[in-house]
Amino acid sequence: MTAPVPASQPTDTYSAFTADLDFSLDEFQQQACAAIDADHSVLVAAPTGAGKTVVAEYAIHTAMREANAKVFYTAPMKALSNQKFIELTERYGADAVGLLTGDTNINPRARIVVMTTEVLRNMLYADSDLLPNLAFVVLDEVHYLADRFRGAVWEEVIIHLPERVRLVALSATVSNAEEFGDWIQTVRGDTEVIVSEDRPVPLEQHVLIQGDLVELFADAGTSDSVNPELVRLAKYGGRAPVSNRDRRGRQRGGGVHRVRREEVVRLLESHQLLPAIFFIFSRAGCDGAVEQVVRSGLRLTDRDERTQIREFAEERCRSIPDRDRAILGYWSWLEALQRGVAAHHAGMLPIFKEVVEELFRRRLLRVVFATETLSLGINMPARTVVLEKLQKFNGESRVQITPGEYTQLTGRAGRRGIDVEGHSVICWHDGLEPGTVGSLASKRSYPLKSSFRPTYNMAVNLIAQFGRQRTRDILESSFAQFQADRAVLAMARTVREQEASLAGYAESMECERGDFSDYAGVRRELTDLERKSNQVGSMSRAKRDKRQKRIAELHRRMRQHPCHGCPDRESHARWAERWWRLKRETDQLRRRISSRTSAVAAVFDRVTDVLASLDYVRSDADGEPQLTDDGHVLSRVYGERDLLVSECLRNGLWDDLDGASLAAMVSCLLFEPKRDSAEYAQQYLPRGPFRRALTETVNVWSVLDDLEERHRLSRSEPPSTALAPAVHLWARGADLDRVLIEADMAAGDFVRWCRQIIDLLDQISGIASPTMSKTARAGIEAIRRGIVGYASV
Repeated sequence: MTAPVPASQPTDTYSAFTADLDFSLDEFQQQACAAIDADHSVLVAAPTGAGKTVVAEYAIHTAMREANAKVFYTAPMKALSNQKFIELTERYGADAVGLLTGDTNINPRARIVVMTTEVLRNMLYADSDLLPNLAFVVLDEVHYLADRFRGAVWEEVIIHLPERVRLVALSATVSNAEEFGDWIQTVRGDTEVIVSEDRPVPLEQHVLIQGDLVELFADAGTSDSVNPELVRLAKYGGRAPVSNRDRRGRQRGGGVHRVRREEVVRLLESHQLLPAIFFIFSRAGCDGAVEQVVRSGLRLTDRDERTQIREFAEERCRSIPDRDRAILGYWSWLEALQRGVAAHHAGMLPIFKEVVEELFRRRLLRVVFATETLSLGINMPARTVVLEKLQKFNGESRVQITPGEYTQLTGRAGRRGIDVEGHSVICWHDGLEPGTVGSLASKRSYPLKSSFRPTYNMAVNLIAQFGRQRTRDILESSFAQFQADRAVLAMARTVREQEASLAGYAESMECERGDFSDYAGVRRELTDLERKSNQVGSMSRAKRDKRQKRIAELHRRMRQHPCHGCPDRESHARWAERWWRLKRETDQLRRRISSRTSAVAAVFDRVTDVLASLDYVRSDADGEPQLTDDGHVLSRVYGERDLLVSECLRNGLWDDLDGASLAAMVSCLLFEPKRDSAEYAQQYLPRGPFRRALTETVNVWSVLDDLEERHRLSRSEPPSTALAPAVHLWARGADLDRVLIEADMAAGDFVRWCRQIIDLLDQISGIASPTMSKTARAGIEAIRRGIVGYASV
């Protein structure tokens, strides 16, 4: 729908809201508020830092003016949920705000509840008693819908929210926001789509080359054409800005690009371009950059700032025992903080990351070296963003970052209300091309593509609520099918156009002497066979003789064909070749159309067939599938391994395990090892019942894997033992240093995996037998200690 024009007479709600602001709302914010006042849902797509959250705050303000109305504020990551919880608590008070993130449960019956999107999905399937009086749901960072692992959750929420609930969806700038909005409109009714591509703070884009900052584009603030000066420098002697060269200017280390970060930081400081975020696409690179700057002696803070930093960090980390601080690198981390420098990545302890985020917001840190995860929603704007490289490792190979990723990363540059403009700096190095860099920085294509697919848990929940046919209809309303259907419409239109062209080609190749399409077919087969005969390769004599016989036969048919003597034969043949190529393309399109029509529902049917074969669903007298008792258990298991967990529970495979061993077993289901990670041999795994239970669990996985292959479903990786010994040690009370050595991972990663283990153990405790539930709770208590148990909120 077209965005509404803000009313000339603002509502009392709007007037009260804006009276408390110390800034005027932008046009897109006014339009979004007007949509909320009109009782519509709203999708807001705008750049990072543009002020999308103001729209969410207006929805909360609107709900709080009503007697009992509630708001759920969802975020894709626990760190974002924690941050939003703190902000809303400061504004509305502790009694009014709650937090639900799987491992944290604070005031869930509050009128404003912050949660991860998965928590809301689970509440919808369970028909939670927290849903009554729900007026608004805010889906922050809704473009996560494209995430191939978690994106389906956003679609589930949008589809299954009660009709009375208004949606406030906040997205980064995407190139198909209107398409996404059309889908929400189809699913939920009145929805306004409001798109703003204007950055609140203009972006100046530079390249650091030959020790100086050069404008990327000829006209600062535009992206029309690459700066000729940059092209000249790149062509004649462009080299790494602060490079690893000897006194004679020769490149050391065989041309390897090594940036001395402290020199870059000093350069930015001299241009008054701090605070800055350096995006480095590796954790080790971030940590190494901090060490490099600290070793150089660079200090970016004064005495008073160092005191503030030390007192804040010590207060937040006071619960960490001294024996753990040395293992976690606390003292070197604190020293770097006091110099105004820090790293930020997923391998850090969560509480360390939170300290960095807060100190940066307080303008006490000047430089943060971060991985790309920092670009995803956390409120840490800087004056400048530095990109050392434009490539990253995607898990398989090094690839160029996309224009969408570039936009996300540079979206951190420019602090609204503080900076007149933001700055991005690309560090020049061998192999870069000015045109390529300019193209990357000027494009804004960031299409949102659905990653939705039916799961076992989703299937049993939908069958329980709606039955099979209604469920198929619901799945047909997913954004995945919406996009597929739109693609089908476009492909069908192309097919119709190509069919008209085929008719024209057929007319042009008509021959008065005979059927030229038959003649052309003989010629094409003959050409293909002769081409294959000329290719080098091994072939049995019988096959070679058979091919030569066929070639001779085709030659004879061609010479005897009436069209062979036609004076216009070659003209007809050119039209026939065009007809054949277009016919092949058209047939391919028809096959793609056939595969996409009802594609999502077809996957659901195959999922349901697997569930029926395992007796999770049974057909009643009318042929309608009904959940068995095991199906109801499965409906409360959420995650990639939902069916495997259910199978192990109902077969009692884990009944003999204690809490520590059950935690280790759960780690085998959850942990996703790197490609070069080693699996543990039996003798290194926990002793006793664990090894037998693991063997039986792997056997069940193998049976399920074969079943999924037969039903043409996506298959899963086998359980991994790589983390099991470390988790078992930790649950048995081992020291942190021993556990981290065993796990061979950073403390932050270990905490993250332990929290996922706790989440699944918590699910098991709520659905299993009393004895197994007790074991699961014992596992939770055994793991939730030390660095895993440190509260972050």
